[in-house]
Amino acid sequence: MADYYSLLGVTPGTSEDDLKKAFRKKAMEFHPDRNKGNSQAEEKFKEINEAYAVLSDKKKRSQYDRFGSEGFHKRFSREDIFKDFDFGDIFGGFGSQSNFGGGGNPDLESFLSGQGFGRSRARKGKDVRQSFYIPFEEAALGTQRTVVFEQNGNKIETSFKVPPGSKSGRRLRLVGKGQAGINGGPPGDLYLKMRVNGHHLFKREGDDIIMDQEISLTDTLLGTTIEVPTLTESKMVKIPPCTQSHLKLRLKGMGVPRSRGNGNGDQLVRVIVKYPKDLT
Repeated sequence: MADYYSLLGVTPGTSEDDLKKAFRKKAMEFHPDRNKGNSQAEEKFKEINEAYAVLSDKKKRSQYDRFGSEGFHKRFSREDIFKDFDFGDIFGGFGSQSNFGGGGNPDLESFLSGQGFGRSRARKGKDVRQSFYIPFEEAALGTQRTVVFEQNGNKIETSFKVPPGSKSGRRLRLVGKGQAGINGGPPGDLYLKMRVNGHHLFKREGDDIIMDQEISLTDTLLGTTIEVPTLTESKMVKIPPCTQSHLKLRLKGMGVPRSRGNGNGDQLVRVIVKYPKDLT
């Protein structure tokens, strides 16, 4: 390959601004959209961009000046040269006439292979990530929710299912609800991350529900029957005589539906004895 400075028509002491001006002038001259069907111009265009990718990077330019063209290419591949390089710097100034790689900035593979010069390449749209909050009961029992997403500048509402037994941090994927595809490519996906709100009574441990229930000292000594709320209904629970504080009473099957469909967890009612302030 020819010397990078010669390719751009500059000298080693050229400033960054003058380097960029020289690059744009050369790139415009040999741009494939202006030289359709000219393979020599296309190859020249690649060489010009490679030269700019090196000389516009201070570290790479220093290595090039130190080792020269031959020594530099023994140490760096084209992939190394274009690593972390912003292809928008190449195509951003050419307006609508640059139709590289299906719109937007190309990737290195497209650039090196020459795909997309003057042609449109279909690409999948970008994925979108959002978070949403959901009440404790709805996450535990499952529900249907709606979400608004944007595609092609339009706001679209769609519904999705929250499976029973869902927890905070669960990620749901809505296929095709991300950003629109490019040049006929498929749209990206929408990923929804679930945040479950806390509950004033219930706490969750795995598939079990735990709640505290205050009971008077008299009722714990003599025994009683109390009404206890669950996720779906109220249950009458018998408190045996002489029940100790922090004893856990188990309500079988009244917990969270198991994610694999194998029944429900349990609800544990933890008895909290409420002692009188004055025993007289």
